[in-house]
Amino acid sequence: MSGQEPTSQQRYQQFIKQRSTLERAMFARTEASRSERKHLRRQYLEWLLPHKWQVGVVFLLSLVGIAVDMVWPLLSGYLIDKVILNSALTTTKKVETIALASAGMLALFLLNSGMNWVRSLRMQLLNSNLAFSLRALLYRRVLRLPLQEINAMKTGGIVSRLSNDVDNTTGLLQQAVISPTLSTLRLVATLSIIVMLNWKIALAVMVAIPPILLVQNLWAKRVRLVWKSSRQDRQEIDARVSEALNGIRIVRGFQRETREEREYTVGHHTVIRKQMLITRMQRSVAMIWELILPITQLTVIAYGGYLVVMGETTVGTLVAFQGYVWRLLEPIIQLSNSISETQRSFASMERVFEVLDKPAEMPDAPHAVEPKSPIESIEFDHVHFAYRPDLVVIQDFHLTVPAGSVVALVGPSGAGKTTVTDLVARFYDPTSGAIRINGIDLRELRLRSYRSLLGIVAQEVFLFDGSVRENIAYGRKSAAHSEIVGAAMRANAHEFIEQLPEGYNTLIGERGVKLSGGQRQRLSIARALLADPKILILDEATSNLDTESEQLIQASIAELLKNRTTFVIAHRLSTITDANVIVVMDGGRIEELGTHDELMKKRGMYFQMVERQRQRELSGEHGALEWAPAPG
Repeated sequence: MSGQEPTSQQRYQQFIKQRSTLERAMFARTEASRSERKHLRRQYLEWLLPHKWQVGVVFLLSLVGIAVDMVWPLLSGYLIDKVILNSALTTTKKVETIALASAGMLALFLLNSGMNWVRSLRMQLLNSNLAFSLRALLYRRVLRLPLQEINAMKTGGIVSRLSNDVDNTTGLLQQAVISPTLSTLRLVATLSIIVMLNWKIALAVMVAIPPILLVQNLWAKRVRLVWKSSRQDRQEIDARVSEALNGIRIVRGFQRETREEREYTVGHHTVIRKQMLITRMQRSVAMIWELILPITQLTVIAYGGYLVVMGETTVGTLVAFQGYVWRLLEPIIQLSNSISETQRSFASMERVFEVLDKPAEMPDAPHAVEPKSPIESIEFDHVHFAYRPDLVVIQDFHLTVPAGSVVALVGPSGAGKTTVTDLVARFYDPTSGAIRINGIDLRELRLRSYRSLLGIVAQEVFLFDGSVRENIAYGRKSAAHSEIVGAAMRANAHEFIEQLPEGYNTLIGERGVKLSGGQRQRLSIARALLADPKILILDEATSNLDTESEQLIQASIAELLKNRTTFVIAHRLSTITDANVIVVMDGGRIEELGTHDELMKKRGMYFQMVERQRQRELSGEHGALEWAPAPG
């Protein structure tokens, strides 16, 4: 019936159809981007260039192995024709010659085995160095990407690129450079030798090779697209897992464990289906190769035996051909496998170099200068900002802030308070207008030097998985222990730190989970105090804390505000009554401006917010400053 809810199987089929449509569109775009792939290959070769000598050593050691391998079938044919079947030689001479040849080959095999051992070590070292250099390069780029780019990729996608994609890209050296080159050299050498031995048998053996290569090439084009789509699916799965683990309290609080499991299962089922498609394609090609080897050997025996009977070739040549059959087909099989693995690695390489191609966050202008000290003023000159054309967040924000002032930003959620502080931190640049320090546009200052003047204490405290000491000294790694303790004391954190099991060396867990909310906040204030910023951005975080923690943090904040130009996103009245200027925002605009007393006398929007908060406090409620029309 039309009014019935679709079953889970029907929903799954709809999901698969939608994904298939998206994948086909992605496949079409991929096929149309050949010039982009050429660009990626050039990037890859440029990245390999500094390691050319290490690659050369591996190639040289591999060439020695190929040369030794080519000698053995020739020696076998020589011994049969010129020694074993040579009636002109005595038995003693035959034995001596066989023993001498065997000893020589054994020495070569031992030498080759030792060189292969060295080559394996050199290859592993090269791969490790390549993976490290690419991973470090990618991580460096990610840390400097614009925030919107990082948010778009999601944490899981970034981690996936740094791990699996980097490993697959590193493997391209072996799969797309070393292995195909050596296989081609081995193939050319083998073809040259078998043509020299007997061109008729060689021609018969080579008849089957061109059709196989054609099938292989057609298959490779398709499998690469499937690999890329599969990698994209894995990224989405990784991102989903990361989000679920970071928000595990919400997942459990809303009893969504089953839903997350289902999403994970459906995503993996899609990946498995694509991997099965790839496996079916690989096995189809492998079946052809499994037939080619015995057919080729049969051709050599049948046709070669006929030529021996007819006196057109020798038994030794026939034996040598049997030895070269595998040496002929092995490099072709290796080229086949290399193409298969290369498609997967190329898909990963595209994802890695796609990130490396992204522009870094706000590169310094050619004429950028160092910020002047001391800071005398910060001026907002009719600033507008929009995340995108249809999402304007800040409109005509105009304000001059003298050095050492405390500027409180208040207003309802979505008013643009956080965006203003993001513009001050230069996480974003104004769409129009300008922010100036001492009369110089922020865009004309060196970003790294300007950020060294900043300190940020966020409402949602972020601490790293390390010791208390490491977290306080995050902004100044060279700080002495006495300076760290001094900052902790000024932040009212020293007393609780001393009570921890290992004091300042206590590990606090990921995001500081082993500490209370008030303790985490005081550590973040100590971190800011030790960094001693000239401009402070403070997202006040005393809401949702107990009274004792709130009082300690308020005292810490008072210490933190001294001798700094501070922008406070205010949630509680107690932190902004003494602010030099209070900016009341709504809809990205400045609605009111003044001190606490001045704004209270106006009895406007700020007055209504304050009255509403007082009523809530009298009724025993707690919460942030929010705007609501006053009664009547």
